This record gives sequence, C-alpha cells and structure tokens, in this order.
Amino acid sequence: MRVLVVEDDPKMARAVARGLQLEGHAVDVALDGVDAISMGTEYDYDAVVLDLMIPGPDGFEVCGELRRRGRWAPILMLTARDAIDDRVRGLDAGADDYLVKPFALDELLARVRALVRRGAPERPAVLHVGDLELDPASRAVTRDGMPVDLSPREFALLEFLMRHPGEVVSRTQILEHVWDLNYDGFSNVPDVYVGYLRKKLERPFGRPLIRTVRGAGYLLLAS
Repeated sequence: MRVLVVEDDPKMARAVARGLQLEGHAVDVALDGVDAISMGTEYDYDAVVLDLMIPGPDGFEVCGELRRRGRWAPILMLTARDAIDDRVRGLDAGADDYLVKPFALDELLARVRALVRRGAPERPAVLHVGDLELDPASRAVTRDGMPVDLSPREFALLEFLMRHPGEVVSRTQILEHVWDLNYDGFSNVPDVYVGYLRKKLERPFGRPLIRTVRGAGYLLLAS
C-alpha cells in the first residue's frame, strides 16, 4: 500500500513513516496543508494519516478539500484534542477514524489496516486468491497451506497484486503503490521483484501465479 502521512512535527512524521515502512508500505510525507492537498490530489493513496493541527489549511480543511476533489482514500485523523466537538467535526469533514495523541504506534498501524479493508468487499481482513492467502495483520503468506517467507517489499507487491486479481496492472501502477516519491532507481524494479515472487511462489509449487502481459504489465491469475 501507499500511504500519505501529513504531520508538521518532523520527529513524529519520521516515527509514523518508519512504522508503516517496516510493514512494507510505501510512505510519502507532507508537512503542511498545502502539500497535503497537492499530493493527496495528484497521487492515488491507499490511506492518509492526517494530523489535525498542521500549518494552514488545517487537517479539517485538508480532509474536506480532498473529499470535494473526489479523493476517497480512508483518512485517519490524528489530534491532540480530546474534545468531542473536534472528533465530530473531523468525521463530518470526511475522516474515517481518529486517534488522540499520544498514541501507541501499534494501534495506529492496526487502525490503518482496518481502514483500508473497511466497507469494501474486495478488501477483506485476509486476502485469498486461489490457493494463495495473505494476512496483512500478521504479515503471513501461504500457498497451498505452506508458509512463504517474503521481504517487506515483496509482501507489499504481492498484496497490491492480490487486491487486483485477474486485472492487468502496469509497471507504473506498481511503482506508484509499492514504492514512494523518493524512489529514483531503475524503472524495471517491478520486473525484478516479480521475479523474486515467482521464485518463491511458483517454482516450489510447480504452478504459475503471475502472468506477464507484454507491453501492459502483470496479471495475478485468479484461479
């Protein structure tokens, strides 16, 4: 998944981003409301972690503006305010959930996972495609009941593919969702990581899983 973290405290932003990255997510950081709206509109994020008290426009305004522009990624609002009015205002602005500071990082990560799967039948708690199973919470992957050990980036790529079974996804889509803005390496990195997945998920089982669609991208076989 690709997550946008909006937080003006650099130390807090780094901590949240690091926690998400350790789970295999691609993370972009915005330090104020202007950048948050710009990035949130330009890129297709899977979730947004949005601090309420950021340099203007504030979190309420950012949330409302993203919704007005048709950006529907789940938003987790962070606030140092525990007032009911602020929570209500945030939810009414379009936030999906809120978390009061100080918070435990594990809770934030769990809430992001919950938001990504909430209200969308194609985003269940555990993903199943054929004999392949992926659990985002436990970071566990099995094929035909056998556990498969993946790196965080391999896990993120497989999760993205499993959220689009039977669909052709382009290399550009993969780069946008599995890597982040800071990535400036080779554009063929998706090919390399697809190769890693094939080595771990196809060869030991003797059955194909990911098909290359020449000139278009990759397709995870749905059955």
